[in-house]
Amino acid sequence: MVSKSKSNDLDFEELLKQYDYNFQKGDLVKGIVCGYDSQGVMVDIGAKTIAVVPTREAVDKDENIEEKFEKGKEYEFLIIKEEDEDGKFLLSKKKVDFAYAWKELEKAKAADETILGTIAGIVKGGVLVEISGVRGFVPSSQLRSKETDLEVGGKLELKILTLDSQQNNFILSNKKVYDDSVVEARKNVFSQIEPGQVVKGDVVRITDFGAFIDLGGIDGLLPLSQLSWRWIDHPTDILKVGDKIDVEVIAVDHDKQRVSLSLKNLEPDPWLEAEKQIKEGDKVEGTITRIKHFGAFVEVFPGVEALLPHAEVSELQNETKNILQVGDKVQTYILKFNPTDKRIALTVKEPTEEAPAEE
Repeated sequence: MVSKSKSNDLDFEELLKQYDYNFQKGDLVKGIVCGYDSQGVMVDIGAKTIAVVPTREAVDKDENIEEKFEKGKEYEFLIIKEEDEDGKFLLSKKKVDFAYAWKELEKAKAADETILGTIAGIVKGGVLVEISGVRGFVPSSQLRSKETDLEVGGKLELKILTLDSQQNNFILSNKKVYDDSVVEARKNVFSQIEPGQVVKGDVVRITDFGAFIDLGGIDGLLPLSQLSWRWIDHPTDILKVGDKIDVEVIAVDHDKQRVSLSLKNLEPDPWLEAEKQIKEGDKVEGTITRIKHFGAFVEVFPGVEALLPHAEVSELQNETKNILQVGDKVQTYILKFNPTDKRIALTVKEPTEEAPAEE
């Protein structure tokens, strides 16, 4: 015979397994195209329900959605909206392509590479060009030929002068030759950086999935999940372009020349302190940080979130006659505490110890 407390433990573990995919807004995910409808592209990302890529986030006006997204093929997407009440995620392919395009352009700029651009328009003072779906501007002073000698659809060999997605500033030249020392300086910085180092950097670009930090010749990625122990909806909640910050290097990929960074690693792990102060059965007051169809996340200790399952949320709302919202403070009890896996389950009723079941 299984006791009620053991049954609750099993139910909690099963609940966690059921919603264990941990997808968040700003995450890059891989998914397989499984169909199309009036909304756009239907994608299986391994969540409870099929995710949707709205048409506006999938293709341009002159593109065919079924030609661009082959059924059964895997693509990479950005989560732009977390689960709705039906458990569906909204995804974007354009934002992923745009981010990768900018990243490739940043590499080209850093390496002083010559890139090929297509003339998209001739305007007063220069030429509009398109490279990998990103539009830039070539001032007249940076053209080898006069604007009148160029035509839309023509090609130009270019080098990047400035690149700033936040300010929509993408300026190029087809006659500027960079000093080779810029490339050498970048190589020198990269050869000296290694995991575990704490380095200073400047925030140069912010995206939905993190921030790019200039480390003095190379840009490192500070992912959304590495910004803080507390829930952060968007990097702009705590960062802005131009900020000077200390970050820890957590990974270096020499082949791809990528550096991953962490800001939260410079702060004490709140779960270690929570483990000293919280135990199962404790009554705690917390603040609701997120509400999902399967329950509410409650910050019960600074930087530590716990799950109040949907059934418990409904019971609490019935008792208080109020609909719970983000920011509300609630009184709950610690039902299950697993500091190793950083998981806490809550209940609105005080847990009671039951005598062991008779054999």
